[in-house]
Amino acid sequence: MDQPHPHAALGTEPIRTIGREELREKLERGVPIKLIMALNRWAFDAKHIPGSVHFDTPEALFAAVHSDDEVVAYCSHVDCLSSVALYRDLVRRGYSNVRRYSGGLLDWEDAGLPLEGDFIVAP
Repeated sequence: MDQPHPHAALGTEPIRTIGREELREKLERGVPIKLIMALNRWAFDAKHIPGSVHFDTPEALFAAVHSDDEVVAYCSHVDCLSSVALYRDLVRRGYSNVRRYSGGLLDWEDAGLPLEGDFIVAP
């Protein structure tokens, strides 16, 4: 299931998604994507997917991300509304290449993929 719960979807249009393996491959190949963690600064500093960015204000995001950039939004898991809201706002503003990594941080971590942040425990 890669769509949020229907009552939490913040809209009726389906959300374009990207799976964990496709995202991992893009990051490994160095494809220029804007991987945006939609949670707050504390959560980003604690733990995030390497290569991702966080913006403290909408103005900072819209200054750094252009409408034709490939954008992937994520947060913690499939029913997390932060990435759904970011996805819907970007699409509403005319961003044409936006997808959501619906599995989010939990799916990435459960797969044993690398993470960065202040709360990462070294093996």
